[in-house]
Amino acid sequence: MTLADLTQMDSPTATLITILRERLEHLRDAGDLQEALHAASATVEKTQQTLGSDIDSIDAFATALEIRGDILRELNKPEAAREDYRQAIDQLDSRPDRLDQIGRLHAGLGAAHDALGETARTEAHWREAISYFERHEPPLLLDVAALSNNLGFLAKAAQNLDAAESYFLKALEILHAQLGIEHEETAAVSNNLGALYLAAKYYEQAREMHMMALETRRNLFGEEHPDTAQSHNNLALAMLETGDRSWARRHFEKALTGFEALGSNYANDLEAVASNYCDFLREEGEATQADRITERVQAVLGSNRG
Repeated sequence: MTLADLTQMDSPTATLITILRERLEHLRDAGDLQEALHAASATVEKTQQTLGSDIDSIDAFATALEIRGDILRELNKPEAAREDYRQAIDQLDSRPDRLDQIGRLHAGLGAAHDALGETARTEAHWREAISYFERHEPPLLLDVAALSNNLGFLAKAAQNLDAAESYFLKALEILHAQLGIEHEETAAVSNNLGALYLAAKYYEQAREMHMMALETRRNLFGEEHPDTAQSHNNLALAMLETGDRSWARRHFEKALTGFEALGSNYANDLEAVASNYCDFLREEGEATQADRITERVQAVLGSNRG
C-alpha cells in the first residue's frame, strides 16, 4: 500500500497514518534509523488499533509491519524483523492482489534468516518469494534475478555447484534481457558466474565471464574503480589457468594500480591482489620483482594508514 492508497481511506486514522508514514520515510532517507524505528512502531501500533476485516485496514497494518521489519533488519535486529515479516504474511494470506508485497515479505524474511545463519529457511523463503514475483502480472523479473543471484551464493557455499550455476545463469539471462549487457548488475552476475566457474575448474568459461564483466565495468566506471580493479584480478586468475600468462601479468598490474589509486579504504583488496600477483611472479622466477611489489604495497599502505 502506498501513501496515495492510504489517503483514499476517508478517516482521521488514515490521515494520521499518512503523516506517520511520511515522517518515517523522511527519517529513513536521512539515515536516522533509530528514530525511524520509533515512527515505524507508532505506525504499527496505530494500524493495529484500527485493524478490522476490511482490506484497507489489513493492508495498512501489513505495510507498517513490512516497513518496520526492513528497518529492524537494517539495524541488525533480524529476530525482531523476522516476526514482523511473518505477521505481515499472515495478514495478507496469499492474496492474489498483493503478490508483489508477499514476495517482498518472503524475501525480507529470507534475509532475516540469512543473517541468523539459518540457511535452509533462507533458501525456502527466497524460493517462495521468486514464486510470487513470477506469478505477478507482469512478472517482477528484476526481483527474480536478484534472488536467483542470492540463491546462487547459497548453493555455491554449500558446494552445490550445479545448482549455483543454474541460479546465476537465470539471473544473468534476466538481467541481460531486461537491462542489457552494459549494466553494472549484469556485470556483477557475470563476475559471480566467473568465480563459480573458476572454483569448478571450468577455466575457459570463467575467462569469458570475467572478460564480459571487465569490459562492462571499464565502460561504465573507468579504470580507477574497485569493481574494475577486482575484475582485472579475477580475469588474471582465470587467464593463468588457460595459459595466457603474459596477459595475466598485465591484468594483475592493472588491478594493483587500480587499488593503489583507491587508497586505504581498499587496503584488504590491495593486499589480496598483491599476494596473487607476487605468487605469480615467484612462479615465473621473478622473486626480486615480487619483493619490489611487496615493498611498493607496504609503502602505499603505510602512507595511507599514517
